Amino acid sequence: MLQHRNETMTKAEILVDRLRIRANHGVFPQETVVGNVFEVSLRLSYPPSFEAMEDDNIGHALNYAEVVEIVRQVMATPSQLLENVAGRIRTALVGAFPAIDGGEITVRKLTPPISAQLESVGFTFTW
Repeated sequence: MLQHRNETMTKAEILVDRLRIRANHGVFPQETVVGNVFEVSLRLSYPPSFEAMEDDNIGHALNYAEVVEIVRQVMATPSQLLENVAGRIRTALVGAFPAIDGGEITVRKLTPPISAQLESVGFTFTW
């Protein structure tokens, strides 16, 4: 068995990087009608991955396609705040995969309705 609890292997993380989704989040009325493109990045601590490293058993892995589908479903429900979107994503993922024991979620709004030159605005939290 892998020595995953030793000092060299203490964390197993699943990454979903810069998933782009069109959604209707925002404070301004036109944002809920017209929508915008959002980018979601996840870093999820998933200890069963240590077993998958050893036995190559998909049953010990986190299904990336299911993670992406959950994020898509959460993003389909409009929110005013990116903070709320990120919190709902966390709740849905931990509900579906209770072995997730921590992570980081970033939700970015690309081309926000702000009169300034910027690439995106966003919210990140870690738990």
